[in-house]
Amino acid sequence: MEFQEMKDYLLEQIKNKQLVAATISQPRAKSNEIKRVKLKPIEIKNVYHIQLEYQYERILKHENIKLEEFAITLNELLEQFRQIHADFTTEKVQIQLSKKNKVMWKSEKLAAEKTVNLSHNRKKNYLLDENTPYPFLIHLGVQTPEGKVKKQKYDKFKQINRFVEFIDDALVHLPKDKPVRILDFGSGKSYLTFALYHYLKIEKGLDIRVTGLDLKKEVIEECAKIAEDLGYDQLEFLVGDINDYNEETAVDMVVTLHACDVATDMALSRAVKWGANVILSVPCCQHELNRQLDAPGLDLMLKHGLIKERFAALATDSIRAEILNMVGYEAQLLEFIDMENTPKNILIRAYKTGKKVTSEQLEGYKQFKQMLHANPFLENELREYLS
Repeated sequence: MEFQEMKDYLLEQIKNKQLVAATISQPRAKSNEIKRVKLKPIEIKNVYHIQLEYQYERILKHENIKLEEFAITLNELLEQFRQIHADFTTEKVQIQLSKKNKVMWKSEKLAAEKTVNLSHNRKKNYLLDENTPYPFLIHLGVQTPEGKVKKQKYDKFKQINRFVEFIDDALVHLPKDKPVRILDFGSGKSYLTFALYHYLKIEKGLDIRVTGLDLKKEVIEECAKIAEDLGYDQLEFLVGDINDYNEETAVDMVVTLHACDVATDMALSRAVKWGANVILSVPCCQHELNRQLDAPGLDLMLKHGLIKERFAALATDSIRAEILNMVGYEAQLLEFIDMENTPKNILIRAYKTGKKVTSEQLEGYKQFKQMLHANPFLENELREYLS
């Protein structure tokens, strides 16, 4: 099959609404920051679209394109990538392209026709089933005693399940030959702390010891009572500040949720110094960089207070992730919950790898910092690890 014939065939199948899902991968250029692109058909306001999920090294981006406009996009993708795996309603297709666009084609007819799900909000298969009663969710008021998720708590239920997905992904990075030590700074009402304990201890059977730390005495007392009622004997709650907690020399996982401003950096710094294998951090208000920003080239943006605030928050989290990358972690910035629920939806996930920082990384970080006139708190806290 010739290249143009292959392209025409793919486009015809897609235009005939036969696409179930596809993955386009193997970038032709090493400089291409996009590693792969996933395609799926969706319907938005009764209009057929192809949704593209661009997978970068550390982030995902989405774009929805109307069917009649997709031919241009497909041409661009085939210029950038060399491998296509496509599931259509009646066949599977695998395509490999050479540098000169010689086509290697493999097709497999399906015994039964696949159906296409065009729902933009497909039903989520949660790790915690929404029809199963969980004692901790009942105690926390998320579920009724019969195990039904309360309507006004459904967003909280989705957030808890999203967090459990991150915990499940981290399992491979936790020790198997000793008890797992976990600290949760700024645990607050502790929905996610209880979820973490339930999933790792009750469902996965791990030997864990979890401490939730928060400044609010009345909240900590309430959480401690719930833990006692549930029989969670390896979960404790303490009143305290991140700066004053000096009870540990080594920790396996550090969780920090909505710690304000540099309190997040304090927790990240502690996690690195303890050698934590897993770090999960959802930052909150971020003022440090906002006060420092001095970038004349960005004045067009930064003269608007709202934009400056959001830019400073995104830049702060980018700096945090890069610092973690430079001190031996693989850090990613991920969507925690939908933007429709809150703009504070970024989670920093970092796994300890021990990978050494490169001169290119250091130079890129230095240039970014200088452009913003930034003096990051976290860098100063981890200076000895960056030298």
